Amino acid sequence: MGFIKKNLLKVISWTETDSDTIVYKFPVPDRYEIMKGSKVVVRESQAAIFLTEGQIADVFTAGTWELTPDNTPILSKLGAWKYGFDMPVKSDIYYVSLKQFIGMKWGTANPIMMRDKDFGMIRVMGHGEYSFHVCDPALFMRECFGTIHSVKTDDIADYLRSLVIAEITDLLGECQIPALDLAANYLELGDTARDHACARFGKLGLAVDQIVIRNFKLPEAVEKAMDQRTTLGVFDGKMQEYAQYESVQAMRDSARNPGAGGMFAAAGMGIGLGARMAGQFGDNLDSIGRSAAPTAKCAKCGATMRADAKFCPECGAAAVPAGKTACPGCGAAVSSKAKFCPECGSPMQAACPGCGAAVKASAKFCPECGAKIK
Repeated sequence: MGFIKKNLLKVISWTETDSDTIVYKFPVPDRYEIMKGSKVVVRESQAAIFLTEGQIADVFTAGTWELTPDNTPILSKLGAWKYGFDMPVKSDIYYVSLKQFIGMKWGTANPIMMRDKDFGMIRVMGHGEYSFHVCDPALFMRECFGTIHSVKTDDIADYLRSLVIAEITDLLGECQIPALDLAANYLELGDTARDHACARFGKLGLAVDQIVIRNFKLPEAVEKAMDQRTTLGVFDGKMQEYAQYESVQAMRDSARNPGAGGMFAAAGMGIGLGARMAGQFGDNLDSIGRSAAPTAKCAKCGATMRADAKFCPECGAAAVPAGKTACPGCGAAVSSKAKFCPECGSPMQAACPGCGAAVKASAKFCPECGAKIK
């Protein structure tokens, strides 16, 4: 009874119960062996690797396979198959998932250095996703999992991630795309990185299906400079309006903040006081200039006025040019050496009634004796 139970025919299959298992070893207890006529069920997106006596005997694709030497030519070449499973042999079956494993994350732990024509040497951080699938189950077994009972995506994710990041780092150094244009080339960069990574993945029996770049983050200083450049571009030709707008905003903010408002108010008072002092200083300079300027007397009323004035500020009479005197009769400007006015004929000089000295006809007192002329 024990011999019969030990050599029962088996239907060998694997139903995937999770989304991250890549390799699953079909459990065969020590008291059981796989017999001739056992069936291997391989579902779509699966492959089954048959090992006998420690060697890869065959790889089964989708379908139902009966273990006989007739339909397994590779197995029939092995020494153990000469018995045609009439005698049990030590065998193992590994199922490998061929589906595409999506949503694998990648991200740069350290910044990537790149040379940019606008900002010089800058550091870039990036993250995204990639997907892959097993394209050569036998090679994948030899290179990655050997005789491990189960392999999940987490077991190889770190190594695959390093391959993706290495390709992206190399690509950023070679493509020489300006930092300002990186966002416009995410798809192209991802596709190029995928094409370059295929060779590295292929050595493991894997194929990379897609590399998606979600974002490249630039240093804060570079992002700030980019924002400033954008602002300048928006306000190109309108900087005066923008400066006025900023001034109004600053006054509004200071009004909303009492503490800051007091500070700005004090600054405003200081500015206003300085402006007033400057104005007063300028007025004083003007007054000093006016007092230092040459003066003359009005020929009609005798008021003091500037020598270059054209009219008397007191009586409004026309000013007499230098070297001339006003006629006492008609007020016309007459040479100071003339004895009579050429306009009305009035005498330009008179005699002092007290001492007889010659005085100007317009004089009111004698400069010699002080006697009143008229």
